[in-house]
Amino acid sequence: MKRRTFLGSALSCLLVSTVASGAFPRIAQAADTKSIIDARGRRISLAQVPRRIAAISYSAVDIALALGIMPVASTYMTKGRAPDYLLGLTEKMTNIGQRARANLEVLSSVRPDVIIAMRRYTEGHAAQFEKIAPYIALNMELLEESYYEVAQLAALLGQPERGEALNEAFSQLLVDIASQVPAGHQPGPRFQIMWGGDSPFSFYDEATPASIANTLGGTNIMGPEPSNGRFGAEISLEAMLEKDPEVIFVYDSGPERPHESNPVWSMLSAVKNNRVHYVGDAWVETNGPIAREVVLREVAHYFYPEAFPAVDTQAIGRRYIPQTLWQ
Repeated sequence: MKRRTFLGSALSCLLVSTVASGAFPRIAQAADTKSIIDARGRRISLAQVPRRIAAISYSAVDIALALGIMPVASTYMTKGRAPDYLLGLTEKMTNIGQRARANLEVLSSVRPDVIIAMRRYTEGHAAQFEKIAPYIALNMELLEESYYEVAQLAALLGQPERGEALNEAFSQLLVDIASQVPAGHQPGPRFQIMWGGDSPFSFYDEATPASIANTLGGTNIMGPEPSNGRFGAEISLEAMLEKDPEVIFVYDSGPERPHESNPVWSMLSAVKNNRVHYVGDAWVETNGPIAREVVLREVAHYFYPEAFPAVDTQAIGRRYIPQTLWQ
């Protein structure tokens, strides 16, 4: 049996008390299942439960599939790549373009009942979206938002109890995995989560993957979000070397990796110790129930490979998505 560490016990107590106190947003059983307050503070009300969902984000696809609903349309993140944790099902949906440049004409052609979108890529075109269908803009960036988004969208889609169950299961899974961190790993490794580039864009503690990694004992070299409210910032490789992360997670957005040609890159501890991990789309849009479990289990494995097995992302997807959608 794995020993329950002080770190795991402390995190377990913290997470249990957080859930019990209601700090993670929840919805009551009496919630209005035909309306939602989005990240703009706007209430969007629907006449009936929507069935034709257009998703301008993988997180919205993730939530819908976990509820047994196949969206009619989706954007993509990297062209030609369907997310494996969603079982490649985005290929069965109408492609409405890259998530930052949705094709409004194609979107209109699928006649959606509702558009569920990542706010930062779509808010500037809200009026155009609203001419097509009710438009819901969600941040989909922070762990604390994930609980709200899953619960509220599940309620809007007619399954409030399922949304609550998904959130409670993930909260408990955080507790369980944190409690299994092996002895002798306090604190856990220094880590960094980044997009590749000459000056990599890296994520603060509040971003969902970083919050999960912190929960498992890691120390994010970027630290907490500053007062300007941004969820990440660029950092030079020279500054990275000063902080010297022991584990680096790089969002794998294609073959171009300019950071690797900088001689400083090879001086980093994570690089020298083969602890750089190019991670998939679940890490970029982590706020759905499937993605956040994938990231949690992958963090556990990459931080503590002797204690946690390698992750089969498709197996996780199959546990959430009904067979009727992927067989």
